[in-house]
Amino acid sequence: MHNVVTIGGGSGQFALLSGLRDLDDISIRAVVSMVDSGGSTGRLRDELGILPPGDVLKCILALSPHREMARSILQKRFRSDRRLQGHNAGNMLLTMLSRYTGSFPAGVTALAEILNVEGRILPVTVDRATLVAELSDGSRIFGENAIDIPRGTQRETIRDVFMVPHHSDAISVYPPVIDAIREADIILLGPGDLFTSIIPNLLVPEVQQALAKATARLLYVMNIMTKFGETRGFCGGDFIGRLERFTGRPLDGLIYNSRRPAPRLLERYRRQKSEFVTFDEEAQIAFPGVVYATDLLDTNGSIIRHDSRKLADLLCDIFVAGQDG
Repeated sequence: MHNVVTIGGGSGQFALLSGLRDLDDISIRAVVSMVDSGGSTGRLRDELGILPPGDVLKCILALSPHREMARSILQKRFRSDRRLQGHNAGNMLLTMLSRYTGSFPAGVTALAEILNVEGRILPVTVDRATLVAELSDGSRIFGENAIDIPRGTQRETIRDVFMVPHHSDAISVYPPVIDAIREADIILLGPGDLFTSIIPNLLVPEVQQALAKATARLLYVMNIMTKFGETRGFCGGDFIGRLERFTGRPLDGLIYNSRRPAPRLLERYRRQKSEFVTFDEEAQIAFPGVVYATDLLDTNGSIIRHDSRKLADLLCDIFVAGQDG
């Protein structure tokens, strides 16, 4: 049995967990960022003062054996009622369960029980906080949604990110997260937006400390595309350098999609100022850890993303190789 911990948020973690769910002999703990502030999640956070449910809901759906049916129901958005309009059913159900049980983690456990989830979904913290990005010109952007969706055509690069707690002097980790990291055999960072999905988990001080002490291998699933406002112009080495500033230890391995998407898709993303992440042979040789470079691309549809099945197959090989070693 392999104890696997994933750290991230958003659609990237959904893709990873969707693949991991189908592997045998693994125990999954998904650590999820708690700074999402956009859409239905942001409204519930602001109006009701709860922790953001959106990224946690994605993880629950990914790990459910009823994933497709549950997605069609729980991601359906309300239209008729004025107050419910724009919210999805899953966010509202998770909010209700959290308020009724008296805690967000208990609400997460209850919804996971409904959907027969195997594994645990752990909010990295139960403290409310706002993510802040400091740009190269000294200005600051407040809130994950504002950082994630830049306004205008130009923006200075992100120099640093930090979190501002709402009701205390510091942000504390949700204790089961530390237990999961300590007991892990492999810890997977990403895939996901570097500054708004992955690093926010590492800004919780105890998480960085736990990673530094962990005996588990630390692997990073690198993004396929850069993102305007966050990582525009980044190559593979830039992602690694920024991430290792917050992990408290070097990466042991890197998972990299080496297949370029179709030109028509690249052109569509280029119009959004997004480019294919390159990690050339020289950079791979210079990286002190193990590089797993292969075709991980989802070739269906018009969105460039990791293929859950290909990712799971590679990870299965990595688990077996680690066991043999």
